Amino acid sequence: MAQRDLNKVILIGNIGRDPDLRQTEKGSAISTFSLATNTTWVDREGARAERTEWHNIVAWNRLAEICNQIIRKGDQIYIEGRLRTRSWTDEKGEHHHRTEVIAEQMIKLSRRPDEENIHDHESHSDSNPEPAPYGQEHYSGVQHQD
Repeated sequence: MAQRDLNKVILIGNIGRDPDLRQTEKGSAISTFSLATNTTWVDREGARAERTEWHNIVAWNRLAEICNQIIRKGDQIYIEGRLRTRSWTDEKGEHHHRTEVIAEQMIKLSRRPDEENIHDHESHSDSNPEPAPYGQEHYSGVQHQD
């Protein structure tokens, strides 16, 4: 029996900066933003400790456009996707690596006061035609990398 690999990431966290929407040379939309996830625990002395992990999120095409339209810094979202690590050498000859989550699905979990009833009827998904629960808009996107 052949083994299959799995590259799957599921995160729930808060947007660290507004999405940055750009177009590739071939015209594909790409949106990048940061997502913070927090881990809390009680240390040996009984004190509560917390650590924040920052994740680089990349969305493509229609999902990129939707992210740019509806999410803002501080919003809580669910992101599902896969990991990708890029490597490059800058103009000074320094090598860089960046690990990113390539978003395949996004559900907005929080709602800002200025958003009352904006998306109550809207659920966008290529794989799940059922409406999302109140306050949870579900978006999927077909990924394309230029």
